[in-house]
Amino acid sequence: MALRSVTPAVTALATVVALGLGVVGGKAAFGGDDEAGEQGGAAVAGTRVDVIVKATNSEFWQSMLAGSKKAGDDLGIRLGLFGPTAETDIEPQIQLVEDAISRGAQAIVLAANSSTALDSVIDKARKAGIKVITVDNAVHTKTEGFLGTDNIKAGQQAGERLCKLMTARGKADGTVLHETSVSGVQVLTDRFDGFKKGLAAGCPDARVSQTLANNNDVNAAVGQVSDVLATSHSLAGVFADNNVSGIGTAKAIQEKKAEGRVDVVSFDSDPAEVAAVKTGAIDAIVVQNPFFFGYQGVVEAAMAHAGSPAPVNLDPGAVLVDRKNVGSEDLKSLLNPPKVKK
Repeated sequence: MALRSVTPAVTALATVVALGLGVVGGKAAFGGDDEAGEQGGAAVAGTRVDVIVKATNSEFWQSMLAGSKKAGDDLGIRLGLFGPTAETDIEPQIQLVEDAISRGAQAIVLAANSSTALDSVIDKARKAGIKVITVDNAVHTKTEGFLGTDNIKAGQQAGERLCKLMTARGKADGTVLHETSVSGVQVLTDRFDGFKKGLAAGCPDARVSQTLANNNDVNAAVGQVSDVLATSHSLAGVFADNNVSGIGTAKAIQEKKAEGRVDVVSFDSDPAEVAAVKTGAIDAIVVQNPFFFGYQGVVEAAMAHAGSPAPVNLDPGAVLVDRKNVGSEDLKSLLNPPKVKK
């Protein structure tokens, strides 16, 4: 699905209706009565679903937990909400899946911190009869379904926007810093691959001078970007591929008063990133819908347990937000969704 500016609720509703399941069409989710929705809810009521996010210290994943909780409340699902502290915590996340197996979960919604490291424990869960829906980051082993943004397309849109910004400043041949959180994560690799394609399409003489990994640490990102701002006279843009990288980049831009000379495009929509768009420290953000990830993930997991196959690959799309539309009423719930802190 290509990126486009649409009302998030409309995107979510269209996606759910496309499943043909009718389980979230009732008034609790989107408004209006729906007998089929009530029947679908009855079919999954009481299902034990564990939701395991990448990191409980992130507002992005707290929003996914809130969406999961909403689905659990709407459908009468027995829900467990879990996650390690940080996205670099792979072994603790593996243990959380092991715990879900031991608890007798009937389905798991998993935003994996590694594309490969959780394969064995996912296989173990599925052999035990547990349905597994993965979210955001695809894994290499088989699951019942995957829900996440097409990150190559989203990254391409980010590259195209950064090219336009750099061109408008007369810096179409400048260098670009890629600020990333963790190396080797497929979702981030896809974003960067798409970004390079989008940048090259309109700015063939621009080049990515370096990639710096901040280990999902805001202060590390601030230091890295600040150093490059101080030493690189050809720097024209920064691509920050997740919320931590975006927040750190924005702080560095503000501290160095570089808003007028370096353009920034980032992923995600933490409050600090949204504030940075309003001040000009970030020029644009590619916004996903983690609340919908959580809601739809729980729906698919519960229905998979009930015997209804989930979509193999479901992309709910994303929205590009800048100073022109950051205050739009249509985007209000997307930029400031409910959150559950663990």
